[in-house]
Amino acid sequence: MKIYFSPTMLCKILAVVTITAVMSCKKTERIKTSLRTASAAVTSDAITTASLAGATGIHDPSTIIKRNGVYHVWGTGNQIYHLTSTDLVKWTVASTVFSSGTWPSWINSYVSTFAGTFWAPECIYMGGKYYMYYSASMGAKPCAIGVATSTDLTTWTDQGMVIYSDNNTVYGSIDPSVFADASGNYWMTYGSHLTGIWIAQINPATGKRLNTTVKNIAGSSSSEHEASYVIRNGSYYYLFYNRGVCCNGTSSTYYVQMGRSTSPNGTYVDQNGVNLLSGGGTTVLSSSGKYYGPGQVGVYAENGYNFVTYHYYDGDNSGTPTLAVGNMGWSNGWPFITQDWIAAGRYKITNVNSGKVWDAWGCTGASQQAIAQGTSNGLLCQAWDFTTLGNGVYKITCAQGGLAADVINCNTANGAPLDLYAYLNNNCQKFNLSRTGSGNLVFTPLNGNRVVEVPNASTADGVQLALFDYNGATCQQWTVGTAGQ
Repeated sequence: MKIYFSPTMLCKILAVVTITAVMSCKKTERIKTSLRTASAAVTSDAITTASLAGATGIHDPSTIIKRNGVYHVWGTGNQIYHLTSTDLVKWTVASTVFSSGTWPSWINSYVSTFAGTFWAPECIYMGGKYYMYYSASMGAKPCAIGVATSTDLTTWTDQGMVIYSDNNTVYGSIDPSVFADASGNYWMTYGSHLTGIWIAQINPATGKRLNTTVKNIAGSSSSEHEASYVIRNGSYYYLFYNRGVCCNGTSSTYYVQMGRSTSPNGTYVDQNGVNLLSGGGTTVLSSSGKYYGPGQVGVYAENGYNFVTYHYYDGDNSGTPTLAVGNMGWSNGWPFITQDWIAAGRYKITNVNSGKVWDAWGCTGASQQAIAQGTSNGLLCQAWDFTTLGNGVYKITCAQGGLAADVINCNTANGAPLDLYAYLNNNCQKFNLSRTGSGNLVFTPLNGNRVVEVPNASTADGVQLALFDYNGATCQQWTVGTAGQ
């Protein structure tokens, strides 16, 4: 049985340069390198629905780091692209790791044509500092992984090279990820389509390799393994990695597989016990709905939830690389990843600001009855049945009469009210649920990018619910609980 954890545009592509390489750090044949500009937020009156708000474009997102109430994610881009959020729902472009037009000078001694576009950064807090690992590659060997440090996530000091691949190196030095084992030792996984995923031990005092030992733990010659990431749960280490081809919009075939091991450096096997070095691998995330080519997972835990970051190519937005923040749970000792934040069932829905609940106002369940907020008293008209439609989307019907929550006339404007209506499979009757870092939920109907709120942050009974641009206010955030209580 699956267990859900209880009470948690990439900037416009200006050019796509196709590089043909005999032996590539990122792919073994044809590489696509994306050049980015400043990120563009999806406008509030767009006809497509964003699962998150603000500037959500990113490729190869890092694991979430939280400092002083602000969440940070970094991604592929010039000087290392950077997004921040105060709630995990609305994102804003922030300053890059390195100043515009600059990068550490050592890189060009190893990757001579490197020009400032870093790939797949990863950040970890270790020994009182933040360590930012990054890839320097032009799509073929040579390529290198470096690291910079910071105490505040604002000012970064480069510490130089961690590992390097020249034309004779077996592995590709890209896509770094660092984790701690149960004994407090640190390890870095890395690697590419060239020869799969490798691991090296890290010295936590320097952030660099502890010794020269490296080990292949997934994939082999001409494999398509990359974008590795490891988490520990109980007595196991779980290795995630991507297979398939990225960077082709909705034609991307990226998908995420996994294996597990009782030792941080392997042997890793899949759910059938097959070694990941021998063709094993259990798929945990693949294309579904608008989510094409998901990749580069990271896991951040807060308030009892596991938030999974990854990028996908948005089928509702011309295949734009986009940030996803999903949910990870556990089933029979293995993780699963989903955009669904609650299981199907009957719930009451409570506003975080007012403490009042969704109420079919008048309590008859009749067509076009307003959905308002009311004092919770266990009435059937305050109970709501959630049906999962996949990818974080739900049909919500009132237990009193069975009619669906509906945005009147499928209006997308600020102030558009909610009522009950027969379910017609319209997008204005389907709601995407996103979860904030505090554990609250945000409801966004699929016919636009505005969210359900209590207008004017009212605390009065009888105020009809309506749509408004998301601004993070608690009148736009909700909790769900047992109906009838």
